[in-house]
Amino acid sequence: MEIPEHFTELSIRFSEVLDDSGAGKETVLERRRIFLWRESMETIAAKLWGDKAECFHFGSQTEGTTTPGLQSDIDILCSNHCVNIMTFLGDWKARKNMNFLMLYDETMPPQQYLLQVIQFNTPSPETSRWFYNFVRKESGQVLYSAERCKQDQQHLIWTRGSGMTTEHGPSVSWVPNWDIVQAFHVLKQLPEIQHWINRCRGKPWPPVQVLEAARVAPCFLLPACHPDSVYKREEWRLSSNLIERMLMFSLNMTQIKCYIALKLIRKSLFANIVGDYITSFHCKTIIFYTIERTRPSLWVEHNLMFLLWLCLNVLRQCLRCGRLPHYIIEGVNLFDGKLSKVKQRRLYVFVDSMIKKNLHYVFYIGIDDIGCRLQDCSMRRVVQVKELQRFTLCNRIRLVLKYESLKDFFSRLLGIIRQLSSNTTFEVDIQHVLRIALESYINNRLKTKITTALKFIKHIHAFYNSTKSSDCLRLQNVVNTEIISRFQYSLNTDVASSRLKMASILYCSGHIHAAVKVLEDVDNWYHIMVKAVCGCRYKDKNHNLHQYANMLSGNSDKVFLESPFAFCVTFCRRELYCTPCILLFEMNRNITDEEVALRGYVEKGWMVTAEVDARSFLHYLQYLTYRALGDHDNTENALGRLGSCIYDEKNKINLYHPETTLNLLGHCYEMEGDYELALELYEKSLQTYGKNNAANWHVRRVRRLVSG
Repeated sequence: MEIPEHFTELSIRFSEVLDDSGAGKETVLERRRIFLWRESMETIAAKLWGDKAECFHFGSQTEGTTTPGLQSDIDILCSNHCVNIMTFLGDWKARKNMNFLMLYDETMPPQQYLLQVIQFNTPSPETSRWFYNFVRKESGQVLYSAERCKQDQQHLIWTRGSGMTTEHGPSVSWVPNWDIVQAFHVLKQLPEIQHWINRCRGKPWPPVQVLEAARVAPCFLLPACHPDSVYKREEWRLSSNLIERMLMFSLNMTQIKCYIALKLIRKSLFANIVGDYITSFHCKTIIFYTIERTRPSLWVEHNLMFLLWLCLNVLRQCLRCGRLPHYIIEGVNLFDGKLSKVKQRRLYVFVDSMIKKNLHYVFYIGIDDIGCRLQDCSMRRVVQVKELQRFTLCNRIRLVLKYESLKDFFSRLLGIIRQLSSNTTFEVDIQHVLRIALESYINNRLKTKITTALKFIKHIHAFYNSTKSSDCLRLQNVVNTEIISRFQYSLNTDVASSRLKMASILYCSGHIHAAVKVLEDVDNWYHIMVKAVCGCRYKDKNHNLHQYANMLSGNSDKVFLESPFAFCVTFCRRELYCTPCILLFEMNRNITDEEVALRGYVEKGWMVTAEVDARSFLHYLQYLTYRALGDHDNTENALGRLGSCIYDEKNKINLYHPETTLNLLGHCYEMEGDYELALELYEKSLQTYGKNNAANWHVRRVRRLVSG
């Protein structure tokens, strides 16, 4: 083909537009870094929780192949290491919870397997259906049912009260925009993978390093059947997600942008023709085949439109013959069960027209205003403005990614801490958890896993110090300097929460001057760009990129150097004696047992603890300490700043526990002797949350005080 003259200029413009839309190299690499960090965090959290599972993030978010407008889901796969998947009976292992043998016969579609149950104590097939998930095949073999495995997940979610589940392919999820798949590791070498490796040897792409890594990379069995299968309830699908991710990580930026461009075309243009039946995985497969068949030297920025043209030619050819082969697993047609023959013909006509018109349709891509930006001829004249906008968008995306990863980390951390706190063998259990975290820190070579393990260690160590301080105060002993000095190892967990815990301990132990110094230090760190992070409650607006504009209004370098996030401050019952008295009511929020029944699964976890926003707690502690010192001016200032947490509109996006802040403010006015205003604030708190709110206790108490 003779490349149209305008393709070169359009390629460079398209590449720049993708940069401006959040698909530049820095953002791609940041997405990968954050999601690999989340992957290691979730795996380590599972270990600390006592689960033998490994978590993986796959898909567009982890690959960095998305933009804000594409609104890509988060794909997570959890693999259970309690199960041993065998390719023949010689792989049987004793002391495993389950041993399953992969079965395949000629009547089954490629990529699909049945799992035969093998006995615990001997490598012999199971003969009894003693477990609900076991079903019997016509031949008499006992199988592990994929469908019943998914039903187990739905039932577990339902019993937890986590809300409605959504089922999408192998995913059973209770989180919006998340695909959560429970799967099994396959650690043995499989003929499907070896066949692909042999086919690719000697080619410029995939790289030799990827092929070598693919030989030892695990595959997964997902609970999903083939649409034409006889065993719809029993089948498991073989997935090579990890190999596909390695392939994506081997691509250069032009290849990444070409893939993103394909996805934009799919969602903006193809969706109008065939709906969602063409998926991102179809686009990924097309880009793999195109790269494999194209000279590496062609994959440069100024050829982007021509390369996109080649990809569409591959798609057109597949639509013509009615078959898009899986890139790795031979014999699989990705159109099966997705794209009917009628839809294939419709899409073929559109793609053919798009190719013949030299990709003119790209000017009609609506997502991220791609089409409009491509048509904007003046865009190249305002380079400085464009660079600033690109830089700002990139930093906003970085902040959103960081915020979401910290929110998930904090949620898991609090779950571990609450579990430890409720155990009667607390000392033994916390030492066990710290040992597991330390092993994860020492035994890993990957930097992401090392930093994640260290983060858990710091937070759990801070919690342990806090409980030891509470024990000292309970026994009416002085909190010794050794315990206080240990806090230095965990003060930098975030901007404020660990320091505020330390200030609370100092205040409760009577070291008022020392508490004031710590609070002054927190106040200096707590600048306007700090974002609150809560592990209990969720705010939709926190995923809106515009909400992060204030954090970048000052020195953006400072934002990223100082990690501008503050966790909510949490006190559990083991920390009673280093918790300000008013917060003890927060550990007993309900007046009646009926209120407890109204709590969801997540609320049942955190409502037995005291949870308070860091900024609110900072100003409340400042009020207490300055009042104890008789510093009237600073006391009034702290009271005013605590009130601004509620009444200043710009603070509301960072307020996750408004009822608790109102209760703290009400208590301050109680101490001031203004019972009417205190009562008004408590009642306002009840207007925010009428049930499971400690304000119910405060209202009763203040009314008794008023009535004498």
